[in-house]
Amino acid sequence: MKFLFLLLLTVMLFSTTAFAQPSTIIPPVDKSPMDMSTYPMGYPLLKIQDKATEPLIARVVYSRPQKNGRVIFGEMLAYNEVWRFGANENTEIEFFRDVKINNTLVKKGKYALFAIPNVDKWTIIINKDLNTWGAFKYQASKDLLRVNLPVNKMPEIAETFFIYFEKTAKGFSMVAGWDDLEVILPISM
Repeated sequence: MKFLFLLLLTVMLFSTTAFAQPSTIIPPVDKSPMDMSTYPMGYPLLKIQDKATEPLIARVVYSRPQKNGRVIFGEMLAYNEVWRFGANENTEIEFFRDVKINNTLVKKGKYALFAIPNVDKWTIIINKDLNTWGAFKYQASKDLLRVNLPVNKMPEIAETFFIYFEKTAKGFSMVAGWDDLEVILPISM
C-alpha cells in the first residue's frame, strides 16, 4: 500500500510539473540593449553613496545599436535623413531644470532626440513627440530646436552607439558617437 501511494504521488507530481505552463512570458534579450546616462555622470550611484555634489540635471535613455561589421554612416544610416538617435524606441532626454542649448532656452521636461547625419555635420533635433518607435512618425512641426554640430573623427572604432555627459567650464556637454565618429552638444545652465 505504501508503495502504491508513493507511486501515485510521484505520477501526480510528474504530471503537474510536465504540463505546467510558465506564469509569465519572458521576452528575449534585445540586440540593442537600453542604457541610461546622467549628468552628473553616475548620479544614481553617487546619490545612494551620499557623494553627489550637485543635483541631477539631465538624463538620457536610449538603445545602443551595434556596428556588427556594417558600414554605418552613408549606408545603414542614410545621409540627410532623420535618424532616431539610437535604436528601437526613440531616445529620450530629460532635463530636471531649464538649460540653454545654442542660445535657446529648453524648459525642464522630457523630450525626444533625433539626428540627421551628414559627412561633415550632424543635426541634433530636440523634439516634443515622445513614446514613439523609430523615426517613422517623426514630425518636424514638433521640433523644439535643431543644432548643427561638426563631426569629430575618433581614434578608435566604437562598436556600440554611445551617449554620455561630461562637465565643461560653462555647464556640460552631451557626447554621442558610433563607428569612428562623434559629436559634442554643449549645454549651459
